[in-house]
Amino acid sequence: MLRTHNCGELRKEHVGTEVTLCGWVENKRDHGGAVFIDLRDRYGLTQVVIGPPEADQAQIDAAGHVPAESVILVRGKVADRLQGKTNDKLATGAIEVRCPELEILNACQTPPFTPGQADLPGEDLRLKYRFLDLRRPEMLRAMVLRSTIIKEMRDYFAEHDFIDVETPILGRSTPEGARDYLVPSRVHPGSFYALPQSPQLYKQILMVAGFDRYVQVAKCFRDEDLRADRQPEFTQLDLEMSFVDADDIMGLIDGLVAQTAKNVLGKEVKLPLPRMTYDEAMRRFGHDAPDLRFGMEIVDVTSVAKKTEFRVFRATADAGNFVRGIRAEGAAEKYSRRQIDELTEFVKDFGAKGLAWFRVEEDGSLWSPVAKNFDAEHLAEIKSLMAGEPGDLLMFLADSWEVTCKGLYALRKRLGAELKLYDADQLHCSWVTEFPMFERDEESGRWVAMHHPFTAPLKSDLEKLDSDPQACRAQAYDLVINGSEAGGGTIRIHDQKTQSKVFELLGIDEATAEDRFGFLLNALRFGAPPHGGIALGVDRWVMLLAGLENIREVIAFPKTQKASDLMTEAPGAVDQDQLTELHLRSLAKKAE
Repeated sequence: MLRTHNCGELRKEHVGTEVTLCGWVENKRDHGGAVFIDLRDRYGLTQVVIGPPEADQAQIDAAGHVPAESVILVRGKVADRLQGKTNDKLATGAIEVRCPELEILNACQTPPFTPGQADLPGEDLRLKYRFLDLRRPEMLRAMVLRSTIIKEMRDYFAEHDFIDVETPILGRSTPEGARDYLVPSRVHPGSFYALPQSPQLYKQILMVAGFDRYVQVAKCFRDEDLRADRQPEFTQLDLEMSFVDADDIMGLIDGLVAQTAKNVLGKEVKLPLPRMTYDEAMRRFGHDAPDLRFGMEIVDVTSVAKKTEFRVFRATADAGNFVRGIRAEGAAEKYSRRQIDELTEFVKDFGAKGLAWFRVEEDGSLWSPVAKNFDAEHLAEIKSLMAGEPGDLLMFLADSWEVTCKGLYALRKRLGAELKLYDADQLHCSWVTEFPMFERDEESGRWVAMHHPFTAPLKSDLEKLDSDPQACRAQAYDLVINGSEAGGGTIRIHDQKTQSKVFELLGIDEATAEDRFGFLLNALRFGAPPHGGIALGVDRWVMLLAGLENIREVIAFPKTQKASDLMTEAPGAVDQDQLTELHLRSLAKKAE
């Protein structure tokens, strides 16, 4: 090794020791008679001094010209810092290394930004020079946290007798909702591999093979539109178990959550994690991944709306739609008319036509520009249903179930942040269960699987596959952390009769099923055990446990929202010879 110690290691007990350190020049202070350098590596900072009596003026002058972020090697003796100059913010703050000279291993040209600068540059610049951005302490902490969490996951499942099995990256395209990334085959002209959206089919086959408990930290790929918490390639902790039900899997993950929270964050999580059904989550919070760090639940006042003379409420209720609202406790004085108008425009982005609101006055009455359209009796009923107290702000949407869910969920989320209704450092984990088996595709109007076509229905709902598919519930469960889906899984169908019926409802005929999933269906015919599993989003876990809001902050080399890598400039063009070898022709070039 070029170095004897790292830059976060030296303490007072090392005083007098001859050491060699290597690292990057964090910053430099030239005091004329001596040069002070903060030397950085991933372990920390050490102050290095090039000055008398160890160094002569020529050596001091040379040190003063070393560019920031250069890689240097220093040899010297550990000494106490000058009297009263101990830096309590640094683990190495009680010492310094006094050196006669330094060796430049690699001089750095002027960087577009430095890791230690107070104001961050734009994200595009950070991604283009990711190697500089990753030197920032915040990025290093995120990467270390990610490594720690993944190790904790691996250790936990190893202790529970899981076998770590790698599944293929090059597989067959089996459409699962999102677009596949396709890879052309040179050996089989006109044929394509697909990068896996998940190891779903392979892990089910491993259960048929008798592996019983499988786990893998898996790379997955989906060619879909991106947002702050989504990437085209992502990592998930994937597992499958045989001879289990949903309670077994959720109980196992409860233990993982508690152990990870304790060992990584030092936080206690009470078990079992709370559970609610999908229907309850939509009714109370308007979303299947509710943030339970605060209340502000949705309340249905449609029963009162049917009796009022307020045309918006009455017409909505008479049409079979809903009037639902939320109560912002003590917020009446915190939102002006202009700010409420802004909230009205905000909910319109989610399909709402407007926002009705009432302020609870000191005498307990409700005031609003539309209050004159309500009888006192009906206002009292609304106040009672909403549990309104003086100073509260009551807000309502009148529309379809879907629009009231989307609009009030978004409004609740915004108000929760603006009113600081929760501790950002708080960790709240819960389960949402019993999702619908099917949902209608907006374009075609046909049934599609809410999860995937191998999801088993609740045993009590089996008959509904024939009589009422819309009411059929799945043996599905999602893990929710602080209002974000952090994992999802299902119990799988393992009998041919039920699988055939589900395929029929999804419009997948026997020939299509064999073409898309034949290898799995064939495996299921050879003694498939009851089985189920879950996939946990590693990137999302790290983001949430780190208290961040952008998933790119916890991935070493992420893609932008346009699915490009600004550092390597991927995706990029390839030459014609490569295309010819793959039997491909670029239509995009011809269009230019």
